[in-house]
Formats: sequence, structure tokens, C-alpha cells
Amino acid sequence: MQIEPVERSSYQILIAIWEASVRASHHFLQEDDIAALRPLILEHYFDAVSLHCAKGEDGEIVGFCGVADGNLEMLFVAPVAMGQGVGRQLVEHAIARQGVIRVDVNEQNEGALGFYRRLGFAVVGRSALDGQGRPYPLLHMALAQADRREEQR
Repeated sequence: MQIEPVERSSYQILIAIWEASVRASHHFLQEDDIAALRPLILEHYFDAVSLHCAKGEDGEIVGFCGVADGNLEMLFVAPVAMGQGVGRQLVEHAIARQGVIRVDVNEQNEGALGFYRRLGFAVVGRSALDGQGRPYPLLHMALAQADRREEQR
């Protein structure tokens, strides 16, 4: 598995992975939600973060993450690659190389919540609405080590 920065020319591949991943893991989202998010992600959100992708041995992108200001803003893995360590490698890269210490998780996405807990994140807060003001609560998570680092300052 190789992790590398994403080029703008790969955005169509990323949005296809995003949509397939969302359909496989965000069962609470409605079709209208996915349709509304797709252009926002493609036209705005990708450019607002530092994107890195994971490529398999064949050079195909199998997952990606986006980071901004210490926050893991997005992490999506192609359904065919889920459960194979792609997400873990992307998060570990984001922590080690991009200074990630926080992530927000949809409360209804129990699989993601467990995944981030296994990687050392803990819930530190909750918002009743998601970033677009929709009724999909977010759990705010932070690395346990990050809390200790900030306490030492």
C-alpha cells in the first residue's frame, strides 16, 4: 500500500469512491442527502483539505483522506477494500505526517465510531446537527494522547 498526495485529476475517482463508501456505510443518509453532498464535495470540500490517497499494488486508488488544521475531515475507502487496513493506514499517516488529533463521526455510523476508538480516539463532545445543518448528530473525537500533549503545554 502506498500513500501519496492526490492530484486534482483524480477527483472523479475520489468522488466515485466517496459515493460507493457512503452507500456501504452511511445507511442513515437519504438519496437526496447524497445527491446534495456530491457536488459540494467535488467542487468545494476536496479543495478545502489536504488530500492523500492509498493506492494498491496495482496503482489503483482504494481510499483517501482529507485533513485540515489537525482535523481528519474525510476518510473514505472503496467497499472492495474495506476491512483490509486501508483506513487504518490512512489515519496513521494523517496522525504521523499531518498532525491529526481530531475527527468528527456521524453518531449513526457505529462502524466508524468503533474504528476510531480502536485507533485511540475518544468522544469529547456532540453536536445535534451535521456540518450542513441536517439532523445527523456528530460525535467529536480526539486522540487521547493529544489531550495529554495539550495539558503539558
